[in-house]
Amino acid sequence: MSSERAAQNRFLTAPIGRLFVTNALPMMVMMLMSGMLSVVDAAFLGHFVGPDALAAVSLVFPILMVTIALSTLVSGGMSSLLARQLGARQDNDATAVFAQAHGLALFVSMLLIAAFSTVAGLVIGQMSGGRADIAQMAYTYLAIMIFASPLQLLLSVHADAWRNEGHAGLIALLSVGVTFANIALNYLLIVSLDMGVAGSALGTAIAQGTGLALLVGLRCRGGGILRMSDLWTSRWIGGWRPILTLGAPVSLSFIGIALVSATVITTLRLTAGAGYVDGVVAYGIVTRILSFTFLPLMAVAMAAQSIVGHNIGAKLYRRSDVALRMALAVAFLYCAFVEVTLLIGHASIGGRFVSSPDVIGDVGRILVPMLSLYLFTGPVLVLALYFQAIGKPGRTAMLTLIKPFALSPLLLSALGFFGGSRAIWFAFPIADGIIVALALGVVIANQRHRDLSPGFGLSLGKQTP
Repeated sequence: MSSERAAQNRFLTAPIGRLFVTNALPMMVMMLMSGMLSVVDAAFLGHFVGPDALAAVSLVFPILMVTIALSTLVSGGMSSLLARQLGARQDNDATAVFAQAHGLALFVSMLLIAAFSTVAGLVIGQMSGGRADIAQMAYTYLAIMIFASPLQLLLSVHADAWRNEGHAGLIALLSVGVTFANIALNYLLIVSLDMGVAGSALGTAIAQGTGLALLVGLRCRGGGILRMSDLWTSRWIGGWRPILTLGAPVSLSFIGIALVSATVITTLRLTAGAGYVDGVVAYGIVTRILSFTFLPLMAVAMAAQSIVGHNIGAKLYRRSDVALRMALAVAFLYCAFVEVTLLIGHASIGGRFVSSPDVIGDVGRILVPMLSLYLFTGPVLVLALYFQAIGKPGRTAMLTLIKPFALSPLLLSALGFFGGSRAIWFAFPIADGIIVALALGVVIANQRHRDLSPGFGLSLGKQTP
């Protein structure tokens, strides 16, 4: 990088604290809006439709996580290519990737629809525990979401394209407007029109379609670097392999969440007996709460990743140290605050969503073990993305994929078999403890091999002031 170009790079010159605010805040707003919609939607369903509606939506949560994973697979892989091509002023190549992402998004959506049409009825019937009413609601909700998946995937493609063109603020503003419109629409459809879970799914699909139409409309009016007119003349088929390869790592983390959720539901189905439905409802509520609290943490970690990556590349190690330490401290304090707040209110939180005393009690019982080591979740995530930023993806995978793909499923199954449905929730703190130990081991090993930056007391090279 030339000195002139480096001087123009705010990641290398602006105060680290200001960089965190300007990079984390737009992402945090977008993620919080998505999380808030999930929480509010659960409250609408729980209070105005009933616990069975929440149970139905919770049953299909693992499948919905797969749709999010596939959306991230396409848009995340495209983003990696698009950012470098736009930075190198390779606009023709960027347009080609943008078009290929459209074709891949539609192809993946068609695969989802075909898979749903083939096996959804059988799978939902098995997971509903013999409750035909819950199975019907789950099928209706999932059918709408799956058939609307082209909107979801294309919206992710267009949102990430705008973000890579330097318009993160625009996407954050759009996210706020669309989310509040979605909440209002869901209230109308669920409560006023008494459409139940179908209203929830339709509200989401309509909001996604509206957001996509707005982004496409802005681009058609000449906004952004990529032009819609060039998109129509480019090939949408072919060139998908680089997108899939680059999008896979982040996508796998969502697949892991889906795997853990499916394991929990299956274990409850086998061990909870008559309390199965209440357990699924309670788990669905807890999942929405923890997903909401996790999203700001992800924004902090992603901001740290960008700042560290730029400064490590420029060999400004002291700045990368400051960014790392700041991110670790912010993540730890945030997680400690979330843990204390939720533990204080654990006995009553379920009442914000349902009126059933059994479900409210289950929510409290689930939260206590699941939150016992939550304060370490943030630092581990920051450390994982730090390793990704310095070019050590294997260590990132160790800290992010071992838990959902190995530890949690095994522990859930074992505890369910030996201890019953109430014991399975202790799988989460046990897995967290093992990951924390692994993280410490990685740090110690890297100190010995002098692989870490001075943030851990070592240097990657000669420091610059």
